[in-house]
Amino acid sequence: MLARPRLTAVLLMAGSCLPILGAVLIAPVLPKLQDHFAATPGADVLAPMALTVPALALGVMAPFAGVLVDRLGRHRLLVVATVLYAIVGTAPLYLDSLGAIVASRVLVGIAESAIMTCCTTLIGDYWTGRQRERYLALQAMCASISATAFFALGGAAGSAGWRIPFWAYGVGLLLAPLMAAFLRPTNRQQPSPEAPDAPAAPLLRRLLAPCALTFFGAMVFYTMPVETSYLLDDLGITASATIGLSTAIASAATVAGAIAFTRVTAHAERLLPAVLATCAVGFGIVAFAGNAPLLVVGAVVNCFAGGLLLPTLITRTLALLSTADRGRGTGLWNAAFFLGEFVCPVALIGVSKAVGGLAAAVGVLGAVTLLVAGGLALLRARRDGAPLRIDNATA
Repeated sequence: MLARPRLTAVLLMAGSCLPILGAVLIAPVLPKLQDHFAATPGADVLAPMALTVPALALGVMAPFAGVLVDRLGRHRLLVVATVLYAIVGTAPLYLDSLGAIVASRVLVGIAESAIMTCCTTLIGDYWTGRQRERYLALQAMCASISATAFFALGGAAGSAGWRIPFWAYGVGLLLAPLMAAFLRPTNRQQPSPEAPDAPAAPLLRRLLAPCALTFFGAMVFYTMPVETSYLLDDLGITASATIGLSTAIASAATVAGAIAFTRVTAHAERLLPAVLATCAVGFGIVAFAGNAPLLVVGAVVNCFAGGLLLPTLITRTLALLSTADRGRGTGLWNAAFFLGEFVCPVALIGVSKAVGGLAAAVGVLGAVTLLVAGGLALLRARRDGAPLRIDNATA
């Protein structure tokens, strides 16, 4: 039993929000950052990289973070990574080179990979069954809420100068001592001897299909949050207030979906094809929307299903892991998810050029999502109809 379960949950949720802060906080000040370094060769490329490169670094480094989590322990690595996050996150406050700032952002992504892997692994260590699923849903809910809050915070702070939002990374120096004092280290147990055949398959082979689905799920999850403003712009909607309100409504739908997950945790995996199909319906509405209200309706449908999708993907992956390999498994899952996040806008840009517009590209993604949902439904129907029911429990 945890001595302070509520404080433990608060600290893990706060830690889980740090990579979200890194992803969205400086988005509103990118134009000012680019203008400041306008004389730097390649500033038009390097400035956007300051926003996107942490996600790439997180995705690439997460598997290695998972290995360290299992070897060094979750608690110690989380504290060290949170301190590193604060140090490198605030570095742009005094750096005068755009290249150096981008390099510091790579280090932010590396620290985030350790933080996210540790927080998710500790949730898996501390809680089991329905409790674990509820806290994973809470993690997704907090991530959605914090994304909206950090975007607004970054915009407000950025009005005083492009460097000001980077002060927010200093919160790591407040969290690290609390994590060191109040989070309980966990024992790195060996695989259970009474069931040696359960985890017999190599970890990568066991997680190949879940991680592939997670990579695709990340693209589905991030499309509307990332592309809503561009889709509204294509419809002639350029007012910041309208775009901000539309984004906030979509974010609220994601939160509602995460809350709904806590009500259906026992059936979440069975509902996965239906959740993906609902995401596809939302994409379809967006693709054919001729006005902003209809586009927002499609975004709400998609994001509500996305709020269900994210905790479903991570819970079904954690269920395949033992305590001894939970860190490595979580690292692989984070790598798949954040690489999918990084690839998402790039892939949509490529498809939009081929099909004649961003809305059409979203429609293509909707069609692919529907096909994936159909494939999962077919696989589940075949598995549920198999004569040897004992195999289904381990599938």
